Amino acid sequence: MSAVEDWLAAHEAQALETLIQFCRIPSVSTDPAYAGGIAEAAAFVVEQLRGAGFPTVEVIATAGHPAVLAEWCDVTNAPTILVYGHYDVQPTDPVDKWLTAPFEPTIRDGKLYARGVSDDKGPLLIPILVAAAYKAVAGGLPLNVKVLIEGEEESGSPNFDPTVARLKDRLACDLVVSADGAMWRADLPSVTVASRGLAALEVTVEGAGKDLHSGRHGGSAPNPIRALTQILASLHDANGHVQVAGFADAALPPDPLIETAICDVAFDAAGYFAEIGAAQPDPMPTGVSLLTQQWLRPTLEFNGITGGYAGAGTKTVIPATASAKITCRLVPGQVPDDVVDAIHRHLKAALPTGFRLTVTQQGPGTPAFSLDPSMPALKIAEAILTEVLGAPPLRVAMGATIPIGEVFARNLGVGTIFFSFSTSDEDYHAPNEHFRLSSFRTGQIAWARLFDRLGRQT
Repeated sequence: MSAVEDWLAAHEAQALETLIQFCRIPSVSTDPAYAGGIAEAAAFVVEQLRGAGFPTVEVIATAGHPAVLAEWCDVTNAPTILVYGHYDVQPTDPVDKWLTAPFEPTIRDGKLYARGVSDDKGPLLIPILVAAAYKAVAGGLPLNVKVLIEGEEESGSPNFDPTVARLKDRLACDLVVSADGAMWRADLPSVTVASRGLAALEVTVEGAGKDLHSGRHGGSAPNPIRALTQILASLHDANGHVQVAGFADAALPPDPLIETAICDVAFDAAGYFAEIGAAQPDPMPTGVSLLTQQWLRPTLEFNGITGGYAGAGTKTVIPATASAKITCRLVPGQVPDDVVDAIHRHLKAALPTGFRLTVTQQGPGTPAFSLDPSMPALKIAEAILTEVLGAPPLRVAMGATIPIGEVFARNLGVGTIFFSFSTSDEDYHAPNEHFRLSSFRTGQIAWARLFDRLGRQT
């Protein structure tokens, strides 16, 4: 192990230059204007995997952007892991908020600034560099490794599930290790063991068959904005609690260790509201109650509402339609289709007479994901994080949705551990995204030890 870590340290400057080259590639997946960057990034990943020693590297066509699959499986009586990551990045808007150009990587104060450097190019490159180190020092890996890197994570991974299903025989493994994800705080080691699921829907209320003059028809014609806001308001009580029958009936109890972490973390509630620029509530909730809500409770949030005229000045109109977009973050046990059905029933019952209601589910949704808390690989990862970060990691949940855990569990029948060295303060998805160079170095040591210790498991 020391020889591998010494090799990584000796090649630190080369590794950083490789990451800089990777981050120069504008691989924005959601914008067709960046199709060339997507192709370039996929080719770059292929080159790095082949250079690291993977004997099989293949570009996998999908209905959208290509994925890359690599295999290095020549160790008998050793487990097989599947490493996951993504080479695509978020758009750079608003560009004027960046201190330096988003695709011109710049080092400042021990951090590398570039779009995609934290999510997920830096963390993704780490296990590839570690594979190269093992090749140089030992001639091969201590376990069998497959790598699957997609190009659509930042645009919703629309083709990921069918791709995994189609390749499930080639992807067969004992464990998935994700290079994507993030630690909760830079000053607090953590490992993500759960993430909330997602259900999305759009609600449309129709009144008259066309827009009407609000003087000629005001007071007599049905106004769908009034009806829509009325039924939306009925979804929560005065304290913001969801009031939909059957919404959370299937929710399962959380991992007790996550509840312990919430109590141990000393979350600053007042600091949270100040950080997001919100007024201080009265009474101020506790940090425990806030984190419990963010990590362990299902939500129903309004993401946008439209209806009538929204331009400058005034237009005296009663609109024919009004609509709202809703997303729900789900906890283990909740089924996306059942949640949407429950909301639909509630809205239909609350709709005033004289209006028509349409509820459209956006996509199939994603169930929540959680790890088996007794998983041996999780304990190995936690032990390594303790060594390299100097303190035992907390088991934390993620309020956001990462669908890969559920996709791999359903298609491959295995668990996923998240082993990323990004942290949540690195402005991914925002201007001035960055990745700590110290995390880039520490991550390589940790992944090298993870390969070694997982390879000893039989």
